[in-house]
Amino acid sequence: MELMVVVAIIGILAGIAYPSYVEHAAKAKRAEATAALLEGAQALERYYSVNGSYLDTSNNIASVFRTTVNAGGSTYYTISATAAAANSFTLRATRTGNMLGDKCGNFELNSAGVKSLDNAASGVTVADCWRR
Repeated sequence: MELMVVVAIIGILAGIAYPSYVEHAAKAKRAEATAALLEGAQALERYYSVNGSYLDTSNNIASVFRTTVNAGGSTYYTISATAAAANSFTLRATRTGNMLGDKCGNFELNSAGVKSLDNAASGVTVADCWRR
């Protein structure tokens, strides 16, 4: 009987702790994705200050930023430019892998520093997801 009580208590604790752990891990992955976007924007700004354009000689966005966010061999976000011109850009971190169903959706950052979300769940704000 005592063993059954111990098993029940462990089950209850696991039922409470596991969702909290999953959300904590997702927050860490989101923080890494937003950091990658900010680093990418900084790299593009450095490129712009030297070359006078965000575009390379082939009229493509300069490939000066990392394109994946991964840990332990799994990729969680891919970074790409969704809009690029000589004087502006928009970078997007698109969810992949086990982050596909994440409530925050995809992260976006443009050359003016405006942070936004794409395909976020209803009720989720930019401030909630971009918080580090």
